[in-house]
Amino acid sequence: MASLRKRSINLSGHATSLALEPEFWKVLEAMAAQRGVSLAGLVGGLDDARGERPLASACRVAALAWAQGSR
Repeated sequence: MASLRKRSINLSGHATSLALEPEFWKVLEAMAAQRGVSLAGLVGGLDDARGERPLASACRVAALAWAQGSR
């Protein structure tokens, strides 16, 4: 099992630390590139839409959906 990779991301003017597996970071980076936004911009959008779900879970679910073709 891959170890978590922690990154600091600025969301709405606040530094937030997010830990995900490297495989999820790769998919999120590809998503951001395809959409023409920064990684922080992508995660910010996921944060805005996540509801009660933890941010890391929302990122994993979004990455999985994108990788499965629900882009």
